[in-house]
Amino acid sequence: MVYYSRTTSNDLAMPFNNPHPDEINRLLREIHSVAVLGLSPNPDRPSFHVAQGLQSYGYRIIPVRPMVAEVLGEKAYPDLESLPELPDIVDVFRASEHVPAIVDSCIKLGIRKLWLQEGVVNEAAALRAREAGITVVMDLCIWRELVRTGAHPS
Repeated sequence: MVYYSRTTSNDLAMPFNNPHPDEINRLLREIHSVAVLGLSPNPDRPSFHVAQGLQSYGYRIIPVRPMVAEVLGEKAYPDLESLPELPDIVDVFRASEHVPAIVDSCIKLGIRKLWLQEGVVNEAAALRAREAGITVVMDLCIWRELVRTGAHPS
């Protein structure tokens, strides 16, 4: 499995690299709460399956999606700023062009871990988040990594 994201023409000088697999494993063991940004209530959507899988492994999921009251038995919130407490990590199921604003919110709120799902790639925003002290994993599926590593929250 490749742990390096694609390099875009916008940022050839300093490509983003994902953390080493051992660091990803450690991260998955340390976190307990996951704000799933863009979590769909539709059981046919990948975000629903990933969140459901995370729940089955003992993670607390926090749905973040406007105009949805609840997903998978958890109260939903319209945005990160509305959360009553900070999650251990934000898992992003939004289009890549939304990532800079998500990074802004994470920096403002003091969220220290950010996971961008497969296909969610924005190197400039990921590098900016990393420079702000946020651990970033990009273009990987958190559920697949969880299954692959066998990690469970401690």
